[in-house]
Amino acid sequence: MKSVELFAGAGGLGLGVEHGGFDHTAVLEHDSWACKTLSKNTIWPVIHTDVSHFDYSQLEENIDLVAGGPPCQPFSFGGKHRANLDVRDMFPEAIRAVRMIRPRVFLFENVKGILRKNFSNYLEYIRLQLRHPDVTIKQEDWKSHLACLQQQEIKGSRLGLNYNVIIQVMNSADYGVPQKRERVFIVGFRSDLGIEWSFPKATHSHDALLWSKWRSGEYWDLHEISRRRRPKVGCGMARALALKEAPSTSAWQTVRDALTGLPDPEMYPRLAKKFTGHDFIPGARSYKGHTGSPYDAPAKTLKAGVHGVPGGENMLLRTDTSVRYFSVRECARLQGFPDDFIFHGSWGRTMRQLGNAVPIGLAESIAKSVYSALIEYDGINLKKS
Repeated sequence: MKSVELFAGAGGLGLGVEHGGFDHTAVLEHDSWACKTLSKNTIWPVIHTDVSHFDYSQLEENIDLVAGGPPCQPFSFGGKHRANLDVRDMFPEAIRAVRMIRPRVFLFENVKGILRKNFSNYLEYIRLQLRHPDVTIKQEDWKSHLACLQQQEIKGSRLGLNYNVIIQVMNSADYGVPQKRERVFIVGFRSDLGIEWSFPKATHSHDALLWSKWRSGEYWDLHEISRRRRPKVGCGMARALALKEAPSTSAWQTVRDALTGLPDPEMYPRLAKKFTGHDFIPGARSYKGHTGSPYDAPAKTLKAGVHGVPGGENMLLRTDTSVRYFSVRECARLQGFPDDFIFHGSWGRTMRQLGNAVPIGLAESIAKSVYSALIEYDGINLKKS
């Protein structure tokens, strides 16, 4: 299965797609530091370019998947909320890629903020453009183009290139990622394939974590926490006691789960030096709205920040209530990157790469599901032939 990756960043989505069964024939990214990170850690055909200047006709034919995360700042809660008025809105380029490449399926990701009410018309505009990519904008503004697309939808015309598009919010923690990171995924299968598909069901749950803490004790046993050192009460205990039976899903993964085997870089700096990017970063402090990620829960969403690296979301809240910044290596683990994956650039640039990345485990879950649907389709049509 051949894929093209747009807006690749540090490669979180790309690695998940690769693990899901796809082979990247082109990986496009405009940031030089992210390109260096990709080139040093993968054998992908990385192209340092602005996608708006890229000619897709030079790529291989019969691409199965186009994937990517268009810049989220136009829709982010921490951004300027300008949507289509923001020069960083790259959805038009994602749509152009679909129109030019004509893949069997596309997979795009963005922040949950894109679902806000004031963006609803523009999100519908994005959806209809992806559904009918051949209906291109002429001289009109985007709202007039939206009206044309709506007319096309009402007519039910299937002439030209069409996709069946579905949109869903996914919480990374529900798929085994040690981070509560909600992202919007937009997936479209080409209509002529007739493939019926839905997003994969959650494999992990909060209730399962609560059960393992307050009912079975498996969580504390796994981390060799003696009974006298275990908390007697805690968040979610009442809910756990109300559960009638153990959940069938696996437990949410926690910060403690993710950081197992990594020495604390503040307490054990010499041992921490054995891991690349695992240096102690001073200056962390807790204040309202920035209290860090509790050790025994999934981390809060790691963020890249608009004006540098924000403190609260990228801090560890220890069990003694002290805080410190997560190291680069710890953030990488929270996103699912392997320990031998090395990020290039300053701390700020590296944290932006990590904060913008799609968790690898979540991307892999969706990519595997997409891959399976295409494999099943190919198998059925092979039998027919």
